[in-house]
Amino acid sequence: METFDHFSDEVLLRRAIAGEEPAFLALYKRLQGGVYRYAYYMTGSRVVAEEVVQEVFILLLKEGGSYRESRGDVGAFAFGIARNFVRRIERRERKYEPIPADDSMTSPDVLISEADSVSQELMRNEVTEQVQAAIASLPDHYRQAVVLCDLCELSYEQAASRLDCAVGTIRSRLNRAHAILAEKLRPLRSSEPDVRAAGPEGCLI
Repeated sequence: METFDHFSDEVLLRRAIAGEEPAFLALYKRLQGGVYRYAYYMTGSRVVAEEVVQEVFILLLKEGGSYRESRGDVGAFAFGIARNFVRRIERRERKYEPIPADDSMTSPDVLISEADSVSQELMRNEVTEQVQAAIASLPDHYRQAVVLCDLCELSYEQAASRLDCAVGTIRSRLNRAHAILAEKLRPLRSSEPDVRAAGPEGCLI
């Protein structure tokens, strides 16, 4: 039986589009976890995350022929599809009202140590319902940075590629997002420092 471990995502996508089910299953296995985790943390719903995964792979088969390697890897292509679906779903049924991102918030310089702590906790611990709600309330450009870098554990370069912006922009957004989260989560972190909850599998997109 042919194995696909040594094939690139691009080759798997081409063969999947050509109708090779094993190639499609191999590509699905590689990318599904990342798409699911991104959608879950962006929407706060496992049901919606499963819906996004299904729609992404259906569209990959339908429109994967438009993929061009020069525009990024297949994971980034799948992420772009997932991002569009998430935006569409959020317009349909947004659960949280975003908090304002203006200068009335406490200065990030004042909260820098707390912001660093927030980043470490997000990467070390699974996300509780309260933290998930706080992340979901962030303005979209900050939330995207937190989800990709802290929760999906992508590098700044990978996140910048997927969001089509400069690495410095990712750093700036992430620092500001951490400061906002530190302020939002200060009561939670002081009263329940060790609360943990189960979360989805690791991110690969």
